[in-house]
Amino acid sequence: MKNYTAITTFILVGLTDDPNLKILLFIFLLLTYLLSVAGNLIIITLTLVDPHLKTPMYFFLRNFSILEVSFTTVCIPRFLYTMASGDNTVTYNACATQLFFVVILAVTEFFILTAMSYDRYMAICKPLHYTTIMNNTVCIKFLIGCYMIALIIVLPPFGMGFELEFCDSNVIDHFGCDAAPILKITCSDTEFLERFVFVLAVLTLLFTLVCVIMSYTHIIRTILRFPSVQQRKRAFSTCSSHLIVVSITYGTCIFIYIKPHAKEGVAINKVVSVLTTSVAPVMNPFIYTLRNKQVVQAFKDMIKRVASFSND
Repeated sequence: MKNYTAITTFILVGLTDDPNLKILLFIFLLLTYLLSVAGNLIIITLTLVDPHLKTPMYFFLRNFSILEVSFTTVCIPRFLYTMASGDNTVTYNACATQLFFVVILAVTEFFILTAMSYDRYMAICKPLHYTTIMNNTVCIKFLIGCYMIALIIVLPPFGMGFELEFCDSNVIDHFGCDAAPILKITCSDTEFLERFVFVLAVLTLLFTLVCVIMSYTHIIRTILRFPSVQQRKRAFSTCSSHLIVVSITYGTCIFIYIKPHAKEGVAINKVVSVLTTSVAPVMNPFIYTLRNKQVVQAFKDMIKRVASFSND
């Protein structure tokens, strides 16, 4: 017989015990969260109301922004509450729910980015067939497919996680419910689960990354054949924002998760996780808006409409 107690609550360690640093961290996270939500909501609104942004490219951008808002909302508000109230406890069910949505939203983002790269490939390499192939029905099927594949990937290891036993500690060395620190405190044998998750993560990243690389290999070849320098610049500008976001997303994910042993390197991952859940979602709206003339113009038009409406 195994001697263990059923865990009903976890205790989150957080990032620091220094009260002054906690205040600074709280302000920083609150500001980045508000900026992230505001920036992504602006993109969502613009792509819904502006007729010039009713294209597949902005359809995927809108849904990527929805994912970003959802992802940060799952992570940051709970951490802000913990720091403000001093209540570091979280129930087992709440922890499992947070972990599920964090992982499912993160995995879906990779497939959305892959769909966005395919959209750019069709727009630049197959412009005559673009509107026919990338119609509204196809875009919706792509979106549903991204979520369905993410569910298929996440559900098996997540279901296995419910079999974990906690007999020594319920203290999670993190500011949220993340897989690595949870596996660190379980007294169950996690070797198979860790290897299974590692294989799924590697396959997911490799598959999506190969698809993105293939799309951009064809895109770059096509752009270099354009006769006009102005055409080449315009084509590259439509892809550069997506490439920057892809680099940030893949880079941080590889650093955090692609490790054979989840029980190693939790401390450094906490800092990177803060950047992933706060800084990156703030950067993405600005990367897409400031580098995109259509979005900037749509934003100016919306401001003008709001100003004229308020004057009336």
